[in-house]
Amino acid sequence: MIVALIAACEIGFWVLLAAGLGARYLLRMPRLGLGLLLCEPLLEVVLLVATALDLKNGAEPNWTHGLAALYIGYTVGHGHRTVKWLDGHAAHRLSGAPKPIGPPRYGMARARHEGKVWLGTLVGAVVATVLLQLAIWYVDDPSRVTSLESWRYTAWRAAGIHGLIALSYLIWPRKAPAGDAEGQIDKEGVRR
Repeated sequence: MIVALIAACEIGFWVLLAAGLGARYLLRMPRLGLGLLLCEPLLEVVLLVATALDLKNGAEPNWTHGLAALYIGYTVGHGHRTVKWLDGHAAHRLSGAPKPIGPPRYGMARARHEGKVWLGTLVGAVVATVLLQLAIWYVDDPSRVTSLESWRYTAWRAAGIHGLIALSYLIWPRKAPAGDAEGQIDKEGVRR
């Protein structure tokens, strides 16, 4: 049941996102579009409540409950950035706004960008860990929560691997090809 609900929440995320952006830019109804976009966090609340009810009704804690916590953590950590990115591209394609500036491709500007993206993963790991710990306390049976405990390590492994990748951009910054400064963004966020 939880896996189906996670899939439904993911599909719902994209449906609400498409409906919100369509209302904003195709129908020229920005308030309706904003309202639809603001409904997206409700999907995570539904998933959280359903997972808690599943555990309360005596379901054996398993990988599906851990996956639900990771999904919610990922959405909290990266959902806003994803929506903002897609909103910028929808505004460009559908209402003639300037093309959004992409992330920097070289140097320390790229390292800072990768660090910010990693912070989203870190937030996701923290949220997933908190939700998993709450579930462990809720179940209150050490013999039944080993799968939930293993998902905490999964969240932190993912954050650690992503952190190492982000750190690699800081230690070994990519250099722009000779005579090509494309992709560089100065301190004000303007492409040079």
